[in-house]
Amino acid sequence: MENVQAVKQRFGIIGNDAGLNRAVEKAVQVAPTDISVLVTGESGVGKESIPKIIHSLSHRKHGKYIAVNCGAIPEGTIDSELFGHEKGAFTGATATRSGYFEVADGGTIFLDEVGELPLPTQVRLLRVLENGEFLKVGSSKAQKTDVRIVAATNVNMAEAIEKGKFREDLYYRLSTVEITLPPLRKRHEDIHLLFRKFASDFAQKYKMPTIRLEDAAVKLLLQYKWGGNIRQLRNVAEQVSVLEQNRTISYETLKSYLPDVGSNLPAVINTKKPESDFSNEREILYKVLFDMQRDINDLKKLTMELMKGENTDAVREDNASLINKIYSQETDHEAQLASIVEEDTPQSYDVEVVSQTSENAVAEVAEDKYHFAEEIQEEENLSLHEKELELIKKSLEKYDGKRKDAAKELGISERTLYRKIKQYNL
Repeated sequence: MENVQAVKQRFGIIGNDAGLNRAVEKAVQVAPTDISVLVTGESGVGKESIPKIIHSLSHRKHGKYIAVNCGAIPEGTIDSELFGHEKGAFTGATATRSGYFEVADGGTIFLDEVGELPLPTQVRLLRVLENGEFLKVGSSKAQKTDVRIVAATNVNMAEAIEKGKFREDLYYRLSTVEITLPPLRKRHEDIHLLFRKFASDFAQKYKMPTIRLEDAAVKLLLQYKWGGNIRQLRNVAEQVSVLEQNRTISYETLKSYLPDVGSNLPAVINTKKPESDFSNEREILYKVLFDMQRDINDLKKLTMELMKGENTDAVREDNASLINKIYSQETDHEAQLASIVEEDTPQSYDVEVVSQTSENAVAEVAEDKYHFAEEIQEEENLSLHEKELELIKKSLEKYDGKRKDAAKELGISERTLYRKIKQYNL
């Protein structure tokens, strides 16, 4: 078994960080086996080096090594790329094609960005890991393959599993051994060493003198939080090597190549996707409904006071305290409205709850005032109907008419959505 230093030299890995050495050591130890390996770490830390080490030191080193970027292949074609397809399996399939798992039989496949795999493909991959079988797209005949899988991801797998974006059983199959590469900001002593190596490489490549950093520039280099890790460091070294005439780099010169250098915070990888515009519109609609209910209650109470014949000026002066009393009396109605919002579509509360509130109020006032309040209610309900219809249309368009996905986005059951579609003749 080769020692860690020899392996790092062989594969061009620079640095003496303990976390880096441990990752290389684990790769060397696991290489002679056929155990599946999951390499984790932030983008730009050099995860692609680990599967190369594993393949080169394994008994499969004379077999094929294929690296696949799962995030770069469209969802509609990834099954065909990985497992192949039969002639006529889909439009454009004019001939039978062998996938990577068939071509790499006896070798190693590196699945980079495995966290981006769509769920149907994850099921197929799980079958390969369990018994070495796969099906070509459009075929019913199972084929066997003997492939060693090494995967890599910069995704937080625990969060992806919790959100239902990655299968838990597949995760445990892939991560029999997990190798984590540390981010560059935690390899403090390696930063300047790497920069000098890159500067030397670019000096040879572009046939120019090697750049050198002043002491203040070195301190800046070490203090910076390198959100893009080694990839960003290499990019900065290349820019400075090519663009600067003076080969001695000062603090100010280096600072001009580092974005947000004033911030001393670690880089944050945002794994949360922003909420869709549709979700924001739904929240706004809920708020409008609550505000509308309060307005109707206020109008009801004020109308009752005026009908009793009391001094209108006094009623206006007491308006603020009256609204507070109304709020305390109608808390139960708001709680009922909130529960209906969670369980059903806006249609169920804009007619039933608001209408019930209005009916309780108008029972105590004159008939002509009742009709006036009813007209206000009908006008508000009409706008809510239009809003609901607009939201349903947007959701169906967003998911190309798929009711299951649209219902999930709306927060209602598929049966309720089907009823609404019939109601509005969509």
